[in-house]
Amino acid sequence: MNDGPELSVILVSFNDRSHLAGCLESVRTASAGLSAEVILVDNHSADGSPEFVRESFPWVKLIVNDHNAGFAKANNAGIKSSGGRFMLFLNTDTVVLPGSLAALLAGLKRRPDAGAIGPALVRGDGRFQVSFGKDIGFFSELRQKIILNPYYKIALRHARRVRSVGWLSGACLLARRGAVGAAGLFDESFFIYFEDIDLCRRIRDLGLDLLYDPGVRVVHFGGATTAPRRSSSRLYYRESQLHYYEKHGAGLSVFLLRIFLRFSLLRLKLFRVRAAEDRALLGRLEDKMRKRHQADSPWTD
Repeated sequence: MNDGPELSVILVSFNDRSHLAGCLESVRTASAGLSAEVILVDNHSADGSPEFVRESFPWVKLIVNDHNAGFAKANNAGIKSSGGRFMLFLNTDTVVLPGSLAALLAGLKRRPDAGAIGPALVRGDGRFQVSFGKDIGFFSELRQKIILNPYYKIALRHARRVRSVGWLSGACLLARRGAVGAAGLFDESFFIYFEDIDLCRRIRDLGLDLLYDPGVRVVHFGGATTAPRRSSSRLYYRESQLHYYEKHGAGLSVFLLRIFLRFSLLRLKLFRVRAAEDRALLGRLEDKMRKRHQADSPWTD
């Protein structure tokens, strides 16, 4: 018999005090009547977020890291401190609408063959975000960004059918504890970006479905952590993208992505990278690209 909560809501925060009140209040309202706990892992915020949560939301279990450990590692800390049979991974720049948590739980319980479920994510103005997709590869990413994303942003307004997908956004992702545990938790070699897609892939590798339910909606403002440092955000995205491609062995996709990244990094270097932290991150990514090219070269001893 499990004496713990049925649901653990796990949030990771980094300098996002402006969204915390709205997010946590919405979670409190949406979880009323459910057996739930809320855990917030703070990644060494400098904006007073931990103190604000302690004072205004004492019912939240707060974990404060002594450095920015990254999104994957912080989520794993939340998982290890939680006790729910189901875990909701939720960004702090979201507002959970009343009834949405109960609907997601019910949807996942109806499908014992599924490991996770995600809602439709909408912006504050009601526009849809594309928060799901098929398998990731160079050509499939191009197809999704150029063709499918514009189509889905219109089509999803009227969609209600639950569908099986290849990945779900970690901005709001409800998963079975057993599925996440069997998949090995989040891969901490991802600092930020692609850690959710990687986890989804490993859940699917267990033979479990991933479900997208457009009938359940959660507001996601987006960019809370990354917007203030757009150059760093782009570089972290490219670093994680390359790591994901290499980890999952898509040979042609890796080759094409490396070519694309050389031009992308050159453009960033010439026109966008100014801060010392961004230059250091760019240098690290360029060094990784160079070492991997040398390791793959047939002329290397």
